[in-house]
Amino acid sequence: MCKVCSVNKVPLTGSSRRPNADNTPYFEKRQRLDPPSHATASSALNWAPPPSRLPHQAVAAPSTPALSCLDPFGPSRHISTPHQGQTVPKSFNSLQLSRQMVELFEACQQQSIDLERKEVFRARLQEDIQSIFSVARLYLTGSSMNGLGCRSSDADLCLVITGNVKFNLQFLAYVEGTCLIRAKVPILKFKEKGSDLEFDLNINNTVGIRNTFLLRSYAHADPRVRPMILVVKKWACHHQINDASKGTLSSYTLVLMVLHYLQTVRDPVLPSLQRDHPDCFSPCMEIDMVPEGSTHVPPYISRNQSSLGELLLGFLRYYASEFSWDKRVISVREATAFPKTYAQEWRKKFICVEEPFERNNVARAVHEKLKFDAIKAQFVQSSMKLQARRDLNSILPLRAIINKEALRR
Repeated sequence: MCKVCSVNKVPLTGSSRRPNADNTPYFEKRQRLDPPSHATASSALNWAPPPSRLPHQAVAAPSTPALSCLDPFGPSRHISTPHQGQTVPKSFNSLQLSRQMVELFEACQQQSIDLERKEVFRARLQEDIQSIFSVARLYLTGSSMNGLGCRSSDADLCLVITGNVKFNLQFLAYVEGTCLIRAKVPILKFKEKGSDLEFDLNINNTVGIRNTFLLRSYAHADPRVRPMILVVKKWACHHQINDASKGTLSSYTLVLMVLHYLQTVRDPVLPSLQRDHPDCFSPCMEIDMVPEGSTHVPPYISRNQSSLGELLLGFLRYYASEFSWDKRVISVREATAFPKTYAQEWRKKFICVEEPFERNNVARAVHEKLKFDAIKAQFVQSSMKLQARRDLNSILPLRAIINKEALRR
């Protein structure tokens, strides 16, 4: 038996009766899986701003032949490399690094069939929950939904419901291995019976829904974002600095750190979506409208011409030697790093990363100097190695990670 009390009582619209299927919004019956409609396939290796843009274009074609044409919303079908005898450009080292990043991304990224399986499970579980709590809503959140997940990513679910909740998932024939993790936000962990799908369910942690669709918009704003984030997460995991339960960085914190870097480089790769489009990401927006709100963000075209490899080198260098950990707070909401104040949230914290909606510190798990020193040291060491060798294998075992992911196919 699992008992989970609601954390935040969030009002829901609608009556207490079972919703009529004909009147239920599309995303309630079946959560939207399609990417923003303005996205197009584009190169993530050689990037150049367009001389001009047609109204329907979201991103520009590369100014030079690319090593890969990367679809921002699915696996690329082809990667080409320089032919024998072809002149190799002077920047080939960074392009080779970029190619390795794309190779890792394509091997590890969540496939459409993975997302579809998670959505089918979500819809089935929501239907069973609604047979008891008619106005409940179940949302697929986190990396599975924001476009930043791997094939091996667990699926996060948020149950939005009013009042105290007591339910037992063990009576469902398709659920097994339930386990309640008691924390600030209680998590119910379970698996789909007969499959490798694992789920983490919370109740009324609605900020997770908001940040899912904010990160989803960032993920699809530029085709370099998703490969960049996946590589950084794999790097951090390999070096054991990607586990908040062990006092290091959560995946969410790492994502915000990458976005912050991409927002603050010369010729930003990304804008501040909350600042530029406040109505699309209002913290006051009704939860049922959050998925729809993010679809109204217009295309963004960066003038930054850096390759993926150059951006990764810059990211590691930024946090190794340029960012002032003891003086600044990372803010994706404002696309800046603002001065650390003596407010309780930031005082005596080793790493300060602002949650875009609740504005608290998502890096608070790093509370030991020993762990902080290990994190910073890894940035320094990896930055030096990658700068010297321009080979992704120098900072993570590329082939081993790809082979491991291949086992999930």
